[in-house]
Amino acid sequence: MSGRKPFSNLTKNFSQDRRAKIEAQKFELREEMALHDLRKAIGTSQELVAHSLGVKQPAIAKMERRTDIRIQSLRRMIEAMGGTLEISARFQNGKVRITNYTDR
Repeated sequence: MSGRKPFSNLTKNFSQDRRAKIEAQKFELREEMALHDLRKAIGTSQELVAHSLGVKQPAIAKMERRTDIRIQSLRRMIEAMGGTLEISARFQNGKVRITNYTDR
């Protein structure tokens, strides 16, 4: 026996309050992700994204590591993963969606 226990055994006695806090934290974590984490969360590989974009896998790995990326390149990659890119700015009194970078 390995001494391992199912995760469900660890969480079965959590209070409703603790479960609610965990769910809220999971939601926050989903709101912000690095590009490579997003691709993994979606369940797709660099190879599949590369094929969809007509490039080789190392190009996707390079894009995922970049800290600066062209908006069009980012849009194409997000669309290759099945999503759409929206750009917004947050201010103290609200959030504004920037529309002049939408597809032409």
